[in-house]
Amino acid sequence: MRSPYITAAGHRRLQDELKQRWKLRREVTVALAAAAAEGDRSENAEYIYRKKQLREIDRRIRYLQKRLDEVQPVAARTDNPGKVFFGATVTLEEEDNSKVTYRIVGADETDADAGWISVDSPVARALLGKAIDDEAVVRTPSGERALTVIAVEYGDG
Repeated sequence: MRSPYITAAGHRRLQDELKQRWKLRREVTVALAAAAAEGDRSENAEYIYRKKQLREIDRRIRYLQKRLDEVQPVAARTDNPGKVFFGATVTLEEEDNSKVTYRIVGADETDADAGWISVDSPVARALLGKAIDDEAVVRTPSGERALTVIAVEYGDG
């Protein structure tokens, strides 16, 4: 089950996407009406494509509306900036002395390329509540992974 938490910036992105989807839906509806006016719909590729596009847009709109009702924007904790909480960007040192940085975000915001991990992930769960110089042991399919917290930052990204 996904947690209902989301950063303020992530919440704004979902709201913006919903507005964009409604705008796109209006455009596709106009194009669909024009394609329908061309005649036989069973052989009209434009009509078939626009109907499919409209279904996909409607599916995403329903999802976004439902998800926006469920999520709870969470502000970054500023009372203890040296500890790992939701919204933190955490720099870790691996056992081989390599460094990796993750940002703990809501499930709707995860982005592997940016290093944004879900608060529900095993790594994030192991890091929550840790402070600088604390070690977190994460169980992964390839075995245990020891990570040392070397930096914690908060910011709206």
